[in-house]
Amino acid sequence: MASITATKERKALGAATALLPLWVGAGIYFFVLATGNDLLRDSDIFWQIEVGRWIVEHRAVPHVDVYSFTMKGAPWISSSWLAQVLHALSCSKLGWAGPVVLSSAAIGIAFAIFVSALTKYVDTARATILAMVAFGLSMPHLLARPHLLALPLMVGWFAGLMSAADGKRAPSFWLLPLIALWANIHGGFVLGLALIAPVALAAAWEADARIRISLALRWAAFAVAALLASFCTPYGWNSLLAARSILDLGEVLTILSEWQPANFSRFGLFEACLLGIFFVALWRRIVLTPPRILLLLGLIYLALTHVRSIEAFAFLVPLAIANPVARQLSQSTQKPSSLSPRHLSVVAAALVVMVAGTAMLVTHRSYAVISSQAPAKALAALKERKAVRILNGYEFGGYMIAQGVEPFIDGRAELYGEKFVMDHHRAASLQDPDALFRILSDYRIDAVLFNPTTPAVQLLDGLNCWQKIYADDSSAVYVKNASGAK
Repeated sequence: MASITATKERKALGAATALLPLWVGAGIYFFVLATGNDLLRDSDIFWQIEVGRWIVEHRAVPHVDVYSFTMKGAPWISSSWLAQVLHALSCSKLGWAGPVVLSSAAIGIAFAIFVSALTKYVDTARATILAMVAFGLSMPHLLARPHLLALPLMVGWFAGLMSAADGKRAPSFWLLPLIALWANIHGGFVLGLALIAPVALAAAWEADARIRISLALRWAAFAVAALLASFCTPYGWNSLLAARSILDLGEVLTILSEWQPANFSRFGLFEACLLGIFFVALWRRIVLTPPRILLLLGLIYLALTHVRSIEAFAFLVPLAIANPVARQLSQSTQKPSSLSPRHLSVVAAALVVMVAGTAMLVTHRSYAVISSQAPAKALAALKERKAVRILNGYEFGGYMIAQGVEPFIDGRAELYGEKFVMDHHRAASLQDPDALFRILSDYRIDAVLFNPTTPAVQLLDGLNCWQKIYADDSSAVYVKNASGAK
């Protein structure tokens, strides 16, 4: 009788483990979908969609800038072209609900993959807790932009690498389509390539001495194949260079919020996770091999350097240390539970419910981009004045592109370069008032569109040669007086 009861309990546990990724992924999907306007709080989505529409319309990818009046014709490529096309197509079908559904689905899939990989090493409760922590850490960067569509690719790619390392074998070449797709979705594929070396080192270090050389050679072959696979884009190997150009922006990265370092002046979830890692490691005397320590430190360093890398920390750190930690905490690794026909029927039913639930939410919920970054009335005033050369705030560039107005600057910082972006920043913030006058003169600016809180607005208010023609809580419009009197 006891054996029968134990068998039933094991079957129930196996069913729970097999279906846990579905429940976690579906739960997070619906939560993000229900709060979908939070995904639309960044104005970059405007120009991302417009680039996608341009690609669909011209059946080609851009090689030069066609939107701004300051950089028109300058070399520029989009390493996120496929994501932009998907966003544009979804938006054309469903309006703003399209990018929200698309991004929510990508997030849900990423968490389903994450939990599926974790349940090989930890029980369902711990896997669920780790998923919730990862979700909390990722929330500030959950925006309807290409990096979200790449999220399941990043998690799947790294899970595949770590599974091979934990099994002391080389990765399957079936992973290569992931890096190729990632290279067309988002420039973050460079991180995927960079992760191969430390994981390969961990695999070789932990393998038997007699197979280390052959294993290292197989990992090297995989790395070369992955590099070549990442060239499978309309831009070829130039996608790799374009992705790197972001990191060459130097001082610009210090003024963009998502590229700024972590701020420890306030205690938050990220700080709690870091301290928690140190606490558990010291308390339970967790021992990692040197390659895994380097991998852990590297992911922590990225998260400390740029807050946008905290989501990589949230997903990749648990996968990197799950196997050794589980073994040292006396948690036996589990054989992945296969989906039985009964499980598959549950999955099919769940998918039907998800589709129906999505249709209901999309029908009864209105999605819209944050109004403060879509200055419709201000732009209407500029169009009425037939203003052409408009000096705009950085946050308004995307909306201007979407409205067919050529901006001075927009979110494509890699196009404009470090000097241009910093000159604009110093001019708008009045760190260098002369820079503002130089820009107004050198670029023959006939109108200005800034947020009312921008310091440059106060200076323009005191100049007789500039007239305020519109203002609200989020935008202020100035046009040049015909007399030009100072």
